[in-house]
Order: sequence, then structure tokens, then C-alpha cells
Amino acid sequence: MDIDWGDVTGLVAVGLLVIALGLTVAGVETLAGFEVLAAGDSAIGYLAAGNFSGGVLSTGIFSVGIFAAGVFSVGIYAAGFYAVTQYRARSLGDDAGSSEL
Repeated sequence: MDIDWGDVTGLVAVGLLVIALGLTVAGVETLAGFEVLAAGDSAIGYLAAGNFSGGVLSTGIFSVGIFAAGVFSVGIYAAGFYAVTQYRARSLGDDAGSSEL
């Protein structure tokens, strides 16, 4: 059975959010020197949100991370107007009958 890794990205992102929630509820603020939850103009952490953000899950105008979302985003799984990514989600303009991304 072949696994299409593009199909499990949502599960991985939700899993990371649950882990971050658990760490936050347990009172853990930093992990390996980085904040678990980071927010601000420039934020670096495992879950980061800000104008300039970097982290495993990051969102902002300029975002870099494994899962990145923003206007300018770079990541393995990235979404945005200008996204540099390894995998991308199918947009409305793509050919619906094509199996390639």
C-alpha cells in the first residue's frame, strides 16, 4: 500500500497543534531554547505568528517553516500568494481531472 504524503499533512499539522496545546497547558514555555507559542512583529518559535515569522508552523506576511502560510512563504508545505514549496495544495484553477500536482 503506497502512502501519498500529501494526504497526511493535515493530520500532521493538527497533531503538532495538539502537542503545542498540551505543552502550553502543562506550563512549558520554551523547548530547546525556542518558544512553543510565539507572536509579535518578528516571531521565532515552534508555532509562530507575526509579520516576520519562522517555526515549524508559521503564519505571517513573511513566513518560513515546515508548514508556512502567508503572503510570502517558504516551506515544505507552504500556502500564500508567493509560495516556495515542495508540495502545494490544488487551487481552483488547476485541472480537476489531473492526478499530478
